[in-house]
Amino acid sequence: MNTGHCIRAIAGVMVLVSLVLAVPQSDHRLLPAAFVGLTLVQAAFTRWCRMEDILAAAGVAKRRV
Repeated sequence: MNTGHCIRAIAGVMVLVSLVLAVPQSDHRLLPAAFVGLTLVQAAFTRWCRMEDILAAAGVAKRRV
């Protein structure tokens, strides 16, 4: 994993940890944050992000680093 993938994984884990800490409230407004966290972790390991595909289809150019 490169730095970008590590950052995505760490961000996803942080979102998921914050959700676990907020679960006693049992609020359905936390579901989007759960989705984002899981997607970040998935993108870090599979190196595939659906949002990148959506942005590419919309004509947003990829930035080469």
